[in-house]
Amino acid sequence: MITILNRKELVTVFNMKQQGVIRELLRNEGIDYNIKIVDQKSPSPFSSGSRAHTATLGENLELSREYIIYVKKDDFERADYILNKNYNTIFG
Repeated sequence: MITILNRKELVTVFNMKQQGVIRELLRNEGIDYNIKIVDQKSPSPFSSGSRAHTATLGENLELSREYIIYVKKDDFERADYILNKNYNTIFG
């Protein structure tokens, strides 16, 4: 089980396809992971509704979601190696 105390951030991507490939690679290697999805267009908890009033003109909507992938600290080096080995598959 991955907790806040035993996890380490592996990678952050803004593309759903890339995070899907990363998840598949980790799953195939038997590495547990957690994903935190941050919606850049959701209202901020500190400024209620501030983002909801802005328009999307000129914004790249593909960058509106941030996928932060965490693994156990003990699995980090192996997971990092897998991502580096498959860099072109992920980010190609």
